[in-house]
Amino acid sequence: MPGWDETVGVIAGSAGVMIVDTGATLRDGADLRRSVRGVLGREVTHVALTHPHFDHVLGTAAFAGVAVFGAAGLAELFRRDKDALRHDAVRHGVDRDAAAEAADLLVTPHHHVHGQLTVELGDRQVLLANVGPGHTAHDLAVLVPGRHGDPEIVFCGDLVEESGEPSAGPDALPRQWPAALDRLLALGGDDARYVPGHGAVVDAAFVRAQRDALAARFGVPPSS
Repeated sequence: MPGWDETVGVIAGSAGVMIVDTGATLRDGADLRRSVRGVLGREVTHVALTHPHFDHVLGTAAFAGVAVFGAAGLAELFRRDKDALRHDAVRHGVDRDAAAEAADLLVTPHHHVHGQLTVELGDRQVLLANVGPGHTAHDLAVLVPGRHGDPEIVFCGDLVEESGEPSAGPDALPRQWPAALDRLLALGGDDARYVPGHGAVVDAAFVRAQRDALAARFGVPPSS
């Protein structure tokens, strides 16, 4: 996505289409919805939100009528901290009115992922996994099993970033972040392709190196 370089994913099955994150504004969300319809000829039916930062969630209201999934506790956070989300968007350059509109219409998740949850999209199954806390207290990973010899795909949210150093804001739990990446690697394995929240697709070695760098940065013992 332009602006904050956030990465959005689309998973198409025979009976449903899931989008992973929705952009920073309602306009972003609407543009994404049109793009998906233009490519697939179908509407998005499911939304998975990887974590509660403005550039990944404020477009959700553009997907009216779809099933929205998030890590357990995300809905309560949205209800409690809607103003903080709006202020954060404005602070990072989102137009004030656009941020206010998106925050006012923000959709809270309908489905809360505590551990793991399988979502059926017809001929595709998608696994949602609550692998946090780390980047935030509500980090959700999305695993798409490979088919026909293709590798598994793991959408990581901002637990992994490729186009810059991982961002540890005031809502991060940095000492728990390396363990979240251990869970992410166990979920996908060595042969998976990992889609970061910002930047290009990476491999397990990249994730492992970022895990070790975060551990060193925050004084966490290395994994066994």
